[in-house]
Amino acid sequence: MQLSERHREYWRRNLRMTAVLLAIWFLVTFVPVYFARSLNEITFLGWPLAFYMGAQGALIVYVIIIGYYARVMNRLDREYGVSEDR
Repeated sequence: MQLSERHREYWRRNLRMTAVLLAIWFLVTFVPVYFARSLNEITFLGWPLAFYMGAQGALIVYVIIIGYYARVMNRLDREYGVSEDR
């Protein structure tokens, strides 16, 4: 199947957004663990920052990532005419 330039642009934008969101996911998941001793010196809402990021902060960021991806992909699908609600 031969892909048109429009299809390539759609996938390029999709992969770029996915790569950025995965980088954010990686940072939120692994950086607080790696720097936990240093981050525990900072308190957030009465808890050490590394503990807060592991217990709730990361989960909040994950939900934001999912919502952002869904919203942007729906807009991208409509823009390129591949939306399911035609």
